[in-house]
This record gives sequence, structure tokens and C-alpha cells, in this order.
Amino acid sequence: MLSTTLCYIEQNGCYLMLHRVKKKRDLNHDKWIGVGGKFKDGESPEECVCREALEETGLTLHRPEYRGLVTFVSDRWENEHMHLFVAKDFTGTLTDCDEGTLEWVPKEQVRKLPLWEGDHIFLRLLDEGGPFFSLKLVYRGDTLVSAALNGEPIGN
Repeated sequence: MLSTTLCYIEQNGCYLMLHRVKKKRDLNHDKWIGVGGKFKDGESPEECVCREALEETGLTLHRPEYRGLVTFVSDRWENEHMHLFVAKDFTGTLTDCDEGTLEWVPKEQVRKLPLWEGDHIFLRLLDEGGPFFSLKLVYRGDTLVSAALNGEPIGN
């Protein structure tokens, strides 16, 4: 199973969003997502999210908050454990990203962007500020067919 991180960097009521438009073979092509990526051997979730954020944005995260674990099950893509973070404390200057276009988007506008269906669920959980969560999302093709929060089925 693939292990990845995803971080929503927050500033002035906005999330830093990545519009994935630069890679040809990208399962996230034309979607808007946070920043993150695949683990390197021996990395912790915190080390991975900080490295990926620096590589993709030029920003150094300080004390990113580990908010949840999202398990993706797909009939098309490799199954994945995604470690989900938010970060409000960072330094550096925003740089160009080779995976897409970075843009600060007001949090209330994010869910109007082209997102994966399941992203709406975990973005709501992030906005609610609740405790650490485990979310399982099952996709058939690009369609979310089931979701479970902390082991309990939920509606999409």
C-alpha cells in the first residue's frame, strides 16, 4: 500500500491549493489539492510532509498538525494511506511548483473547485476542528462509492 502525505497550509483564512495541471499522467490531473507526496524510505509522516511542502512550495513548515489518516481504496489506482496535516506556522517565499499552479484560495471557496468527491468530507472535518480521525474512501473509477469515519459508514 502506498503511503503519502497531504497538507493544507493556511494563511489569512485561505488554504494554499495546488491546481494539478503540469503532469501528463497524473491521477489528480486538473484537480485542486493541498501539497504533499510520497514517503521516502525511513521518513516519518512529519518528515515527509515538511520535505514535500518545501519541495513543492518553497515554504518551511513549523509544527504541522497531524489531523487524520485517510485510506483510499480504488479499483483503478494503488490503494493508499494518506497522512493528512494542516499547517499555520511556516517561513519562506512561495516558489513555482513543477506539478501545477499554487494559489491561495479562501477556505469558503475551496469546495467550489474541482476536487475529488472524498476531499469534501475531510475538508469538512478539518474545518470542524475535531479530533484526529480515520477516514476510509472507496472509489470505483472516479466515483466515491462508500465512506467510513472512524469505522462507521457515513453518507457522502
